[in-house]
Amino acid sequence: MSGPRFVVIGDVINDIVVVPRGTIQVDADTTASVRTRPGGSAANTAAWLGALGAEVDFVGCVGSESLEWHRNALRDQGVTPHLNVEPGFSTGTIVIVVEGEHRTMLTERGANSAISSSLVTDEILDGAAMLHISGYSIVDGYGDAGARDLIDRATALGVPVSVNPGAVGYILEFGVERFLAAIAGATVFFPNLAEGKLLTGRDDPEGIAKKLLTHFPLVVVTLGADGALIATRGEKPILVPAPAVRLVDPTGAGDAYAAGFLETWVATGSLDLAGQAGAQAAARVIMIVGGRPAI
Repeated sequence: MSGPRFVVIGDVINDIVVVPRGTIQVDADTTASVRTRPGGSAANTAAWLGALGAEVDFVGCVGSESLEWHRNALRDQGVTPHLNVEPGFSTGTIVIVVEGEHRTMLTERGANSAISSSLVTDEILDGAAMLHISGYSIVDGYGDAGARDLIDRATALGVPVSVNPGAVGYILEFGVERFLAAIAGATVFFPNLAEGKLLTGRDDPEGIAKKLLTHFPLVVVTLGADGALIATRGEKPILVPAPAVRLVDPTGAGDAYAAGFLETWVATGSLDLAGQAGAQAAARVIMIVGGRPAI
């Protein structure tokens, strides 16, 4: 495999995706589709990058009981896995109940909470085209110090950094200003609309992007079915529409979008083409169950 190499660090999860066939019945059976899939925001992005043809090193933490399953799932997508087994921890697990565009997630972070920034060595970082960080690993993992360690070392090696912030609830508990300070120096930031609202206090995508541009040179606000707003300093924002496709499961849409965007942007330098590639990857994932590319 040739071309730019990406390094991704963050969460890897056992996803149990439940799609009820009708209204959920309390104290009774509800017929549903139930599927177990490899997941985790960062691991999903790594898998999509690999499926799109990029060279990828993924760093994460698992329990021993599912090490081989996750290792093989990543390798099947062309990713080089660096999975650390955390003694005393099981692999993180999420039960995802999908109801149309909305999801209810019951989360056990498991081994992800024990992740360390030191797992990304300078040898792994050196020569990479991009380091991609999942916000989940900052707010429930290596924290401020680990984020600063990663970004500072990447910057010293000339490796730009992209960040997908993660869930609103975790950031709210961690602290907005603290979170923004932890990721200062990142080049690309991928909030969805809810995350953007929390981080800026603004409601409109352009207002969100404008305020976040004071922190990051490139901001991509993902808007679900409305596409994504791509903003850089001194330029008019670009709104890239999302393809109209049949929604099966929205899990991993933002993760896939980040992969499609980064792979194309690094290869071409075109924000418009990158936005289209991100939209296409997100459209592909919402038509299937789970957050990874179909093999």
